[in-house]
Amino acid sequence: METINNFQGRDLLSIADLTAAEIAQLLTLASQLKDKTLKPQCQKVLGLLFYKASTRTRVSFSVAMYQLGGQVIDLNPSVTQVGRGEPISDTARVLDRYLDILAVRTFKQEDLETFAHYATIPIINALTDLEHPCQILADLLTIQECFGTYQGLTLSYFGDGNNVANSLLLAGAIVGMNVRLATPKTHLPDPNIVAQAESLKQPGTEITLTEDPQIAVKGAHVVYTDVWASMGQEADAQARIPIFSAYQVNQNLLTQADSEAIVLHCLPAHREEEITTEVLEGKQSRVWQQAENRMHVQKALLLSLLGIN
Repeated sequence: METINNFQGRDLLSIADLTAAEIAQLLTLASQLKDKTLKPQCQKVLGLLFYKASTRTRVSFSVAMYQLGGQVIDLNPSVTQVGRGEPISDTARVLDRYLDILAVRTFKQEDLETFAHYATIPIINALTDLEHPCQILADLLTIQECFGTYQGLTLSYFGDGNNVANSLLLAGAIVGMNVRLATPKTHLPDPNIVAQAESLKQPGTEITLTEDPQIAVKGAHVVYTDVWASMGQEADAQARIPIFSAYQVNQNLLTQADSEAIVLHCLPAHREEEITTEVLEGKQSRVWQQAENRMHVQKALLLSLLGIN
C-alpha cells in the first residue's frame, strides 16, 4: 500500500493544502479501502475535539479509525478544561503528548490554526466556519465514481456562500472542475477564498458567481446544495427562508441541468427548504453514497497523515 509521499505529519486545515496529485492519490487509496483491496492496521489514537454538533463527521471518523485498528477518544469540550477557558495553546501542547492525530471541529479558522501551531501531531479540519475539506474529499470521490473524471464537468452549488461553498470553489480549481455558485448577493462566499480559487485554477477551468440560479444550473453535471442556516446561525433560520427560496433544488431546477446530472447534499437536509424530498430521494440523488464516502476518504486521510504503509 502506498500513502501520499511526504504527507506524514502534515496538517489538513484547508482543501487547498492538497495538490491535484495528492487528491488523486487520496481518492485512489480511499477506493481501495472501500472495496477492501487493502486492509491495513493502524494502532494509533485519534482525538475528536468538536465544539459543534456532528453526526457524519463524528461517526465516520470514529468508525474509520476503529476499522483501521486504532482507538478514538471523544474530547467533548463541555467535559474538558478547554470548555472552562483553558487556552487553546495549552490544550494543544498537552494533547500533542497523548494523541497521534487530532480532528477539530470549531467555529473560527484561526482557532484551528492555533492548534496546528502548538501541536506537532497532524491536525485535521473537521469543519470550521470557513472550510469543510473532509466533506469535499468525499464529494470528489463520489463525483469520480459517477463520472470517472472531473475534466469537462460543471458543479453548480445553490444557496449560502458558506464553508462548503468555499471548499468546493478551491477543490474545483485544484482538480480542474468548473464551479458555479448561485447565491444571494448578501450571502456570497468569502472573497479571499474566491481570489485564492482564481489563483489555483487549472487552465480552462471556470469559476462563476451569480445571483441567478437559472444561469448556474444550465447543463450542470453536479447539482449541490446545503442548509440555508449553518450551525451557529439558527436564530436567523426563519428570516433566511424568503432570501433563499429562489435557490431551492427542486425538480424544475434539476430538469435544466444535464440529463445525467447527479444531486449532492452534505447533510443534514431540511426537506422542502433547500431541497425537496422528491429530489433528495429521486433517482439522480447520490446523497447516501456521498455520506458513506466520508468514512472511506477519512480512512485514506488518516493513513496518509500518519504515514502508515
